[in-house]
Amino acid sequence: MKSFNWFNDLSSILTQDLATAAVEETEPESMEFLANELGDKVEKLSQISWKEMFERYVPVVCDYLLRIALVLVIFFGGRKLIKKIVSLCDQALKRHGMEVTVRRFFCNVINALGYICMLGILLQTVGLTATSLTALVASAGVAVGLALQGSLSNFAGGVLILLMKPFVIGDYIVQGNTEGTVKEIGLVYTELITADNRLIVIPNGTLIDSSIVNVTATGKRRLELSVGIGYKSDLKKAKEVLIRLGENDPARDPENPVNVFVSELAESSVNLGLHVWVSSSEYWNAKWRLTENIKMAFDEEGIEIPFKQVEISVTKM
Repeated sequence: MKSFNWFNDLSSILTQDLATAAVEETEPESMEFLANELGDKVEKLSQISWKEMFERYVPVVCDYLLRIALVLVIFFGGRKLIKKIVSLCDQALKRHGMEVTVRRFFCNVINALGYICMLGILLQTVGLTATSLTALVASAGVAVGLALQGSLSNFAGGVLILLMKPFVIGDYIVQGNTEGTVKEIGLVYTELITADNRLIVIPNGTLIDSSIVNVTATGKRRLELSVGIGYKSDLKKAKEVLIRLGENDPARDPENPVNVFVSELAESSVNLGLHVWVSSSEYWNAKWRLTENIKMAFDEEGIEIPFKQVEISVTKM
């Protein structure tokens, strides 16, 4: 309130002068006198007002401009510094032979901590004291903790995935009705790429709380195909064709033999089973290739692949 004393003083002086003039002047020229006096006082008031405003607000504006400049320097400089630190940590962990999944997780943690520290520095730069900052962080922590209970569960799930290693980046996993190749294991979510190149994001808490099938954990898979032939077809020849196709497939694992057997005597077909061990990365290509080759080979050998038929007989009454 002290800063406005000059204005109050001028107002009281102006009021007293005008009142005195009004009492003393009883002549017709009194209105002109009052107008002149009022003009002089307003001019003085304007001059003092601009001077006071300049002396009072220019330092404040300069201070805020300086703080804004410091904030920008700290933000852009801090961001570059955080990226550099994360890169150095990643290289150090890589030299120690740490897996890609673990390296990325720790780099994400370091990146998050770096931005939190930079935020604290920025808040102090704009004028928040350490006590105010501590109270702000505490209250924000409680609010965020209550609002992000599910996210904290997902974060814990991410830590468990890294420790237990049910899968790593590059594995092909199946979870419920979702399957794909693991692209990224983050702090909260895991990203999968499907066979048709779609991106699927699954919360880590969901992965930990449910069953997961890691298809590529052992590096090879058993390809299983079922083929039906007619009862009049040559069973021995059909088995020889299947064995030959399985052994000649480029994705076959030579350490495991090809297995062909009669799996079922169905109503209209003899169903043969074909088991071939192939590389996990070539599973689908091998399956599609063998399915096509079996059809073409059976056609060349005259082996019938039966299909359902309905016989209709008409009896004359």
